[in-house]
Amino acid sequence: MIRPICKDTMLLSQRSAPATKDDIPVLDDLLETLRANSDRCVGMAADMIGVNKRIIAFSIGPANIAMINPVITGRDTPYEAEEGCLSLEGVRRTVRYQTIEVEFLDRNFKQHKQSFTGFTAQIIQHEIDHCDGIVI
Repeated sequence: MIRPICKDTMLLSQRSAPATKDDIPVLDDLLETLRANSDRCVGMAADMIGVNKRIIAFSIGPANIAMINPVITGRDTPYEAEEGCLSLEGVRRTVRYQTIEVEFLDRNFKQHKQSFTGFTAQIIQHEIDHCDGIVI
């Protein structure tokens, strides 16, 4: 189901609870909402659809990827970036890292550890900030 975008900064500033297998419908709604907003969005976290769970989704070309309970375990090469967000007005400056390593679960709750670089790494960092209650 396509859900409305949450703009409530009180909800967005809360740390997300770990997701469980019962939250797979949230993952599906997040992916569907990301697809519906693909003309103006490359990533989303569950809090952006009003659900305080640690789930993110992002686009790499035509593919949409979901991560459950993602945690950044490594960072390298900081840089300054400007980012926008569907949940907030305007653009904000922040520090991101060129390369990150992330541990996460896939939709089958299989554990993964993967490195990401460039714009994909930046998207993932933004969405994990959402999970940590960091509003940029």
